Amino acid sequence: MTPSETAVPLLAVEHLTMRFGGLTAVDDVSFSAYRDQITAIIGPNGAGKTTIFNCLTGFYRPTAGRLAMHRNGEILRLERIEGFRIARRAGIARTFQNIRLFAGMTALENLVVAQHNPLMKASGFSLAGLLGLPRYRAAEQAAVERARQWLDRIGLTERADWLAAALPYGAQRRLEIARALCTSPALLCLDEPAAGLNPRESAELNGLLLAIRAEEGIGILLIEHDMSVVMGISDHVIVLDYGRKIADGTPAEVRVDPEVIKAYLGENDVEDARKQASLRRIAGEEGEFAPTL
Repeated sequence: MTPSETAVPLLAVEHLTMRFGGLTAVDDVSFSAYRDQITAIIGPNGAGKTTIFNCLTGFYRPTAGRLAMHRNGEILRLERIEGFRIARRAGIARTFQNIRLFAGMTALENLVVAQHNPLMKASGFSLAGLLGLPRYRAAEQAAVERARQWLDRIGLTERADWLAAALPYGAQRRLEIARALCTSPALLCLDEPAAGLNPRESAELNGLLLAIRAEEGIGILLIEHDMSVVMGISDHVIVLDYGRKIADGTPAEVRVDPEVIKAYLGENDVEDARKQASLRRIAGEEGEFAPTL
């Protein structure tokens, strides 16, 4: 699924640069992410992937560049918004490499607490919640219902009352994604959601993310090292190396890009890999050289 020339991106990153003293972590990177698409950002460790997420979500103030979020007919310049306001104003939700659930809360409670903004709005930022006024009770009931719907979608209905810390690792990953989605984001940023998952859990994650893309009408920005996930579900892939963008295209285009192969294998190993691929082709075991990235 390729965006048309005239399609308006949900997120447009233009010439993003992030420096830490003399270190340039992200160097003049530009790309776009679209609604109803999964855009993956890949690259070796230290390529600048998480730094981009930190710039988008307000943890870092970019050294240079333009971060434009198109939402409800408005263009929001993320680099100009205070970090703690970005999630609500721009509709961006994020997960992290390390799971950050509330371990002492149940699965259900983790999803309800994610909806604190509408609950606080319903309370009028007053004692309405403590007093149990009707409008707050209605909002609380809606939050619980939404939480239960997401528990059903991620297969955790029967474990709604389990403490998050007691859930299997793969279930915790899914719960964290559901918690982010309970905020009704326009853009969901997932930082290595398949980290630590076994092949079966990775396949389940693929199915979940494809369903979210099809049913929620949002954009998904994905950082991932598991290439079975990236190549299996992404519409578009951006490849970074040492902070610079070296490739930008469909999964099929990116996996055979010479610069990408060099970044993952190293220049000396590329020729060896080509020779080995040629020998396998002669033996009838493999087609065109395309290393597993």
